[in-house]
Amino acid sequence: GIFTSGTWEEKSDEISFADFKFSVTHHYLVQESTDKEGKDEVLEDVIPQSMQDLLCMNNDFPPRAHCLVRWYGLREFVVIAPAANNDAVLSESKCNLLLSSVSIALGNTGCQVPLFVQIHHKWRRMYVGECQGPGVRTDFEMVHLRKVPNQYTHLSGLLDIFKSKIGCPLTPLPPVSIAIRFTYVLQDWQQYFWPQQPPDIDALVGGEVGGLEFGKLPFGACEDPISELHLATTWPHLTEGIIVDNDVYSDLDPLQAPHWSVRVRKADNPQCLLGDFVTEFFKICRRKESTDEILGRSTFEEEGREIADISHALSKLTEPAPVPIHKLSVSNMVHTAKKKIRKHRGVEESPLNNDVLNTILLFLFPDATSEKPLDGTSSTDNNNPSSESEEYNLYNQFKSAPSDSLTYKLALCLCMINFYHGGLKGVAHLWQEFVLEMRFRWENNFLIPGLASGPPDLRCCLLHQKLQMLNCCIERKKARDEGRKTSPSDNVTDAYSGDAGKAGDHLGPDSLKDTDKEKGEVGKSWDSWSDSEEEFFECLSDTEELKGNGQEGGKKGGPKETATLKPEGRLYQHGKLKLLHNGEPLYIPVTQEPAPMTEDLLEEQSEVLAKLGTSAEGAHLRARMQSACLLSDMESFKAANPGCFLEDFVRWYSPRDYIEEEVIDEKGNMVLKGELSARMKIPSNMWVEAWETAKPIPARRQRRLFDDTREAEKVLHYLAVQKPADLARHLLPCVIHAAVLKVKEEESLENISSVKKIIKQIISHSSKVLHFSNPEDKKLEEIIHQITNVEAIIARARSLKAKFGTEKCEQEEEKEDLARFVSCLLEQPEVLVAGAGRGHAGRIIHKLFVNAQRAAAMAPPEEELKRMGSLEERRQNLASDFPPPAGRELILRTTVPRPAPYSRALPQRMYSVLTKEDFRLAVKMKITDGDV
Repeated sequence: GIFTSGTWEEKSDEISFADFKFSVTHHYLVQESTDKEGKDEVLEDVIPQSMQDLLCMNNDFPPRAHCLVRWYGLREFVVIAPAANNDAVLSESKCNLLLSSVSIALGNTGCQVPLFVQIHHKWRRMYVGECQGPGVRTDFEMVHLRKVPNQYTHLSGLLDIFKSKIGCPLTPLPPVSIAIRFTYVLQDWQQYFWPQQPPDIDALVGGEVGGLEFGKLPFGACEDPISELHLATTWPHLTEGIIVDNDVYSDLDPLQAPHWSVRVRKADNPQCLLGDFVTEFFKICRRKESTDEILGRSTFEEEGREIADISHALSKLTEPAPVPIHKLSVSNMVHTAKKKIRKHRGVEESPLNNDVLNTILLFLFPDATSEKPLDGTSSTDNNNPSSESEEYNLYNQFKSAPSDSLTYKLALCLCMINFYHGGLKGVAHLWQEFVLEMRFRWENNFLIPGLASGPPDLRCCLLHQKLQMLNCCIERKKARDEGRKTSPSDNVTDAYSGDAGKAGDHLGPDSLKDTDKEKGEVGKSWDSWSDSEEEFFECLSDTEELKGNGQEGGKKGGPKETATLKPEGRLYQHGKLKLLHNGEPLYIPVTQEPAPMTEDLLEEQSEVLAKLGTSAEGAHLRARMQSACLLSDMESFKAANPGCFLEDFVRWYSPRDYIEEEVIDEKGNMVLKGELSARMKIPSNMWVEAWETAKPIPARRQRRLFDDTREAEKVLHYLAVQKPADLARHLLPCVIHAAVLKVKEEESLENISSVKKIIKQIISHSSKVLHFSNPEDKKLEEIIHQITNVEAIIARARSLKAKFGTEKCEQEEEKEDLARFVSCLLEQPEVLVAGAGRGHAGRIIHKLFVNAQRAAAMAPPEEELKRMGSLEERRQNLASDFPPPAGRELILRTTVPRPAPYSRALPQRMYSVLTKEDFRLAVKMKITDGDV
């Protein structure tokens, strides 16, 4: 069995002979090191390895090997063939010239490896060759015919050819050993219909289902991925005279064959639902049209806007009217969109059916059914996978989005619509509705569901980050608007004087400001903030501030400021730290949160900073831009702690930059003396400059670091201008992520080890490709192709399980054997059937053939056949259990002296194969040196 289990390798080169280019290929089975050691010394009387292999019957019908290995039983050989595919050695003279040259070359070099020359057209696979050893020569001859002569369709006729070809001088001819293999092909599976059910499109919009199907991807092959089953029945060791096989009668009953082996032929590129789904979505990436071009005139424009009377333009500003907020429902959400769409095209022209659209919107926005407006907690993604889980790592690796997020669901819905409901137009329509919904939520302070709270997650795709950014804007705006309704005055200090002060007692002096901010963020209030960046205050308060915080006071601070300035914007008292100049408690201020950023904004900012150059002016400007957050925090700190020093701020904000040492004072007592670190004392230090320019202004009255109104409008504009192709590019990682999860889920039901390895390769490949912002189309196609291949393998496993009825087995042992047999069929080229026709798998295969034959002949089913009579009567019908063999292979061997009785006895072999349109004889004939 080494021909199947071993590793075959080949080396190629090109040569020119008589101005004709040939390719020379050396095919060999990789040998173990122990075998090679014994080959160093070539003994005189030992025949070559190729001749020794003749007598070995364990490698007679290798399922996966070069054709010459099957025909001649070789483990090493060299093939000389025309280099160009359309070239061929057709004339007999050229063939003889090549063979004589080969013979001379073998004799001169003492090479014992068989050498073959390919003649005639390549499709005929005709080879002639020679092998030379010490005192021995082997000729490899071949006959290839289209039509099989009648006398050679059975064993007795082939034996006559073999004996006449040998021409043995001995009268009692030594016995001929025979190996026979018949191959039967099953194409008609009869009642074993392909189990794949097409998806129920009507169920997708049914009220009962509630759109849940939109979160699932289809899976499976639309056609049977197994096209044929090949059964090989083998008689490996027969002797002439034991068996009869002629044109009248044959003993070769497939059910009595001692060896059965099976292989399955896979359908070429079966249509797979998941593969088609992802492929069709990927095709959108290559479309050039914008949403407006697909749907007609822009639905965001209202008719007659150009000719509208602008005389009343200012009346809206001067006559404020309350904005009515209706109950949130699907109908209200899409009312504006439908109204505008109907203006430009009739309802019947809408790419998406209203039922489908409402179902999708309910699926994407499950909160739309609630009667009351959303609260802040509903947008938090409570079901986020833990950081240890594989799913978490997967969306992290693919740069997609969590599997329960809005972005992920949107990707699946767009996929479904593209495949079943309107194609590209449907995609454009849903995206338009989605953008309108985003604007509706922004204008009415309704948080977007299915998004984790907090700043944009840079590990996710850009579209997901944009939606998170919009949610951040809605949160800020909502908190501001609600705060304005409750109390416009600043009461932060009162609110936090109790509990927060107690919490502060536990904080040590070494705690970083960032940690304090994280713990205190919950208590921050933006109650009295306004929508605009500029806010007008009374001149008196500004003047007082300037008086109290002059240039000198800003540098040094002092007790005067404590008397003139009132503390503002305090969050809570620090547990241990006190101000250096007067020993008063240090208060942690309410500070502004840094502005959340998406990755494109970060890139934009880094480009701007890089363009400032390396000049002193550019470096200074860059530092000023980067220290906006620092300046804001300094102003908040000054407002909360009147008369403080820079050292006080550094002790809270960056404790590592305030170095304390124990020193002995004049009285001899050990005291702590602190000073700023070396980097803080550098001349023109940015911290010192910022401290000097900072005014004591609480966070609520500072210019906003994060302008939520402007950022929200930027996000909404970004979403509105996305073409379907851009959208597909953004969401493709989510779709591939979903496809991989689906494949993993389906594989877990089948438990196929080879598929597990392929899925790991897909994940590894995808994580490398998808981390780039614009991956190449070719690489994306490779990933989709790999996913489709895995889907086909799983579909094949299910097809075989259905055909062999693994689930119907009552005995556990038989069930396990069948399951093992099916998994081997998927992974191995040919599988031996335990017990041949009498084993459990063999009986099932026999039944498959019987049913196919009954159907072909319109004969009564097996149940009626049982009633027809005794076992002997039924055995007479066994011939009809199987169709005629699609292929017959016979190997005849013997050992005879030739050409004379005193010649050395050497092995002779003939291989023949018969199919409907092909007859081939491959003969190895030995001649001794004396004859040459």
